[in-house]
Amino acid sequence: MNQTQTKKNLWLKDHGRSVTSQGGEDGILEKVLEVIGDTDRWCVEFGSWDGEHLSNTYNLINNKNYSAVLIEGSPSRYKDLVKNFRGNSNVRTVNRFVGFEPSDCLCNILKETEIPRNFDLLSIDIDGNDYHVWDAAREYQPKVVIIEFNGTIPKCVEFVQPRDMAVTQGTSLLSMIKLAKSKGYELVTVETSNAIFVDKQYFDLFNIDDNSIETQWTDQSAITHIFIGYDGSIFLRGFCRLPWQGIALRESMVQVLPRWARKTFKRRNFLMRKLAKFYRCRLKD
Repeated sequence: MNQTQTKKNLWLKDHGRSVTSQGGEDGILEKVLEVIGDTDRWCVEFGSWDGEHLSNTYNLINNKNYSAVLIEGSPSRYKDLVKNFRGNSNVRTVNRFVGFEPSDCLCNILKETEIPRNFDLLSIDIDGNDYHVWDAAREYQPKVVIIEFNGTIPKCVEFVQPRDMAVTQGTSLLSMIKLAKSKGYELVTVETSNAIFVDKQYFDLFNIDDNSIETQWTDQSAITHIFIGYDGSIFLRGFCRLPWQGIALRESMVQVLPRWARKTFKRRNFLMRKLAKFYRCRLKD
């Protein structure tokens, strides 16, 4: 693909601008909604924190006169959320954790509000079960969805964390794209660790010829690559950190075989067969 074609497929990135968003999403979402045109000026975000910190909806609410349903589960953060939007009659704040069971799914929460079924924007960022809560939201069809994925997972890998609110591992972008397609959405751009999808009925308006993961995900700097030498040594390259914990990864941490056993044997002797069996059993445990 030549540079002209690439630029055409990535044109939304030129509109990146942050008011409170993490990596330019505010400007891109403005442009996406402008292209769609037929909007109702309603948005939903959870977890909202205080409604401002790294928010994908704050700009729309404060500068574009959007109505909103802002959902936050933490009682302390919810107090700040209420404080920040006190006096704004267009904002409905909800102190709930959004889950994927009938009792706590997004649809049941939204039914308590007057928001339309195909409202403009849904922003999902809950550091883990994002995939499952979107999968469970089947009665509403927002025009645009921005959702967090785990940017440390390579583009070729399918990974969905367990359907468990106590687990915070995240989902790969590839798996998120497959979920989106099953729900009737197409990818239009990727920023930082957020994927932006539009209802497929609007996709042609964006004149994007190639919305594949290979084309749209241009920043994979958070990925740690792991590979194995012929002698059994394990090597790390790339980011080599636990990004949320701030801990560096070292090759010494991930070796399965001790240094003296890292050799290539064209003919495995009795001792090496025993050694291999020992480590296979240890890994199973």
